[in-house]
Amino acid sequence: MVNEPRAIAMPLPNQSQPVVQIVLGCSSLAASVRFLTAEAGFAVRMIMPAEDPTIAVLSTPDCVLRLEQLGAGAAPPPPARLRIVCDLDALPREAPRVLEGPDRLRVEIAALHPPLVVPEGTQEFVLTRHGAGSGWHAGRADMLYRDLIPSRLGGRFAASHILIPSCGPVPDYVHYHRVRFQMIFCRSGWVRVCYEDQGDPIVLRAGDCVLQPPQIRHRVLESSAGLEVIEVSCPAAHETWSDPDMPLPTGKNIPQREFNGQRFVHHVASEARWQASRFPGFEQRDTGIGAATHGLAGARVLRSHGGAARERRGDGAGDAHAGEFAFYFVLSGATVLESTALGAHDLNAADSCVLPAGADFAIQPTAGLELLEVTLPAELPGAATG
Repeated sequence: MVNEPRAIAMPLPNQSQPVVQIVLGCSSLAASVRFLTAEAGFAVRMIMPAEDPTIAVLSTPDCVLRLEQLGAGAAPPPPARLRIVCDLDALPREAPRVLEGPDRLRVEIAALHPPLVVPEGTQEFVLTRHGAGSGWHAGRADMLYRDLIPSRLGGRFAASHILIPSCGPVPDYVHYHRVRFQMIFCRSGWVRVCYEDQGDPIVLRAGDCVLQPPQIRHRVLESSAGLEVIEVSCPAAHETWSDPDMPLPTGKNIPQREFNGQRFVHHVASEARWQASRFPGFEQRDTGIGAATHGLAGARVLRSHGGAARERRGDGAGDAHAGEFAFYFVLSGATVLESTALGAHDLNAADSCVLPAGADFAIQPTAGLELLEVTLPAELPGAATG
């Protein structure tokens, strides 16, 4: 008998549905039962045999344990760990957060929804080329992912190129993300998605994007073959929770509703206006994410005015920013990124880069070039270069 969990589907009394039991071995059934009932909030549901118990079933509202006493002379069980998540504010301040029981059984008391942790992060130059050492891998709901920021900038940011190869329904479920910021940009194809309190399902087509506010419930329904989207998130590692109790659509359309201080955005490329850009030789269409996040983040599509590329500067001098994040993805065309600090780099379709604060840079406005720009904050403060 070892403490490797194994599930036994066995109804408890007066229940018709199977219940999953976690089976743990123990050296002394009496000691383990005493610890779990007195210290960890479990209640005894079954014990046998009555005259010399060696098996007991204990439970809380959300957990069932089956304890099985080891035979005489058996090796002691390996350590086991239980994690109880709850509202810590409802517990007495002096209540312990770790309980140590018999047979090195450790019970941890943790917050059900701990505060979102956003790492301090790093400022780095990251250049990711399409198909060069950054292959696709399987992710959630049968989607393929390509990591655009392998370093994750110290855990602060993630960017993914996501592909759904075949058309039809997507095996997704209603879920939400515990994030500070997250957006999806459709590069090619189409995808039908449903969002909490945002009316009927929407269709994202090439050039469209959405801001997914923190914890908004949503579900991917179906897509075209070869769908490609770009996803940018902060922090890089974040929780994705299912919500089986939320029906989508909800039957409501509340476009001004805020989710943790942000509004949902559905930017439709065909309805957008092109405006002047801060970059020479470019124009831009703003997605509205800056306004919806109250300046936390911004996203724009930049395109060159057309014509031939301007003469390369040689010195690479250009813009520099003092923000926390500046990300560029080449949607179409090709260009050259120049910087006295970072060097000169050719960028082709589906290549991307992150530019660190303080590094000067200039982007050649070549014919047919379109770029996705994502920044935090929405309007990047300038930085002196010298």
